[in-house]
Amino acid sequence: MEKFTLEILFQIIGIGSASGLFFNNDSLYIIGDNSGFLYEYNMQNQQLSHHPLIDNPSQNIPKNIKPDFESVTHHNDTLYVFGSGSTENRNKMIAFDLKTKTILQKNNLVDLYAVMQSFGSIKPEDFNLEGAIFDGENWYLFNRGNGISNKNTIFTIHAKSLGEEFALVATNYKLPKIKGVRSSFTDAILVEDKIYFLSTAEDTKSTYDDGDILGSFIGRIDLKTMKIDFTQKITSTNKFEGLTLYKTSNDKIEFLLCEDNDTELLETKIFKLVLPVK
Repeated sequence: MEKFTLEILFQIIGIGSASGLFFNNDSLYIIGDNSGFLYEYNMQNQQLSHHPLIDNPSQNIPKNIKPDFESVTHHNDTLYVFGSGSTENRNKMIAFDLKTKTILQKNNLVDLYAVMQSFGSIKPEDFNLEGAIFDGENWYLFNRGNGISNKNTIFTIHAKSLGEEFALVATNYKLPKIKGVRSSFTDAILVEDKIYFLSTAEDTKSTYDDGDILGSFIGRIDLKTMKIDFTQKITSTNKFEGLTLYKTSNDKIEFLLCEDNDTELLETKIFKLVLPVK
């Protein structure tokens, strides 16, 4: 692949452990995996707003009880925020209205997650959703294979609502390695008929405990064939967990990224990644 560029665009004080983001009309919506808020950062006036997603939300929820919001996707004027499903506290899905800035619904997806685990032959301790896409007809949920079984799996759920009957497909992937450690899905978005995804190599065999960060990749999957077009290592030090489309042109595509710093420090760096269109 031709040369990419990666740079720090700005830093936001007041958000820690950023795990997902969505850019829309000069606003950057951000979730954190240890927070009970949806954050809205206006990039023009640099103002930060907090939208509660759970009762009695806080900025740094203890690891053993946090909802672990790891994925955010949107369709029309609704944002959907997903818990990772990696423990019994992490099964929530929140639908948030971007116009009224209110919660439309809260779902507990424990039954759906159990079906996905059984269908995909993923043990509960290896189940860890860290990416989500909804195109109006299909949901694509990305299991991060950082458990012992290394199950990097995309679950395709054909249903307009996750509360109705659905058809389910599971597709497994072998993602690239760094120093012998296989990378695993950390986020994904849909751009036209291509899925762009992030994966990180983290030296751990647990979906719960963190490990040494060895680097991150960006990659692309063709939606029609569900095969990987390319992967490109973009860092040796960052654990990128959030990806959103920023700008497109005839010759390049620009993304905004956030990283999970795995600390209680309430500051988040937002990166800009530019790739040539190919």
